Amino acid sequence: MQNDADRRLTDLEIKASYTEDLLDQLNMTIYRQQQQIDALILQVTQLRQQAPDGGSGGARNLRDELPPHY
Repeated sequence: MQNDADRRLTDLEIKASYTEDLLDQLNMTIYRQQQQIDALILQVTQLRQQAPDGGSGGARNLRDELPPHY
């Protein structure tokens, strides 16, 4: 009876250890993904500022887009 309890306790300790390792890996993945999201947001913001119309995406007059020979 005691041997069975020891084995079950050992199994639970092993499972808990694997669970802690998995949790650490998932936390690190989430951390890296958040860093990537922040970098992408910064890039999008910079690209919007570089756009000729300020990134407003408003309506444009098609006459302004005609080639100069028209």
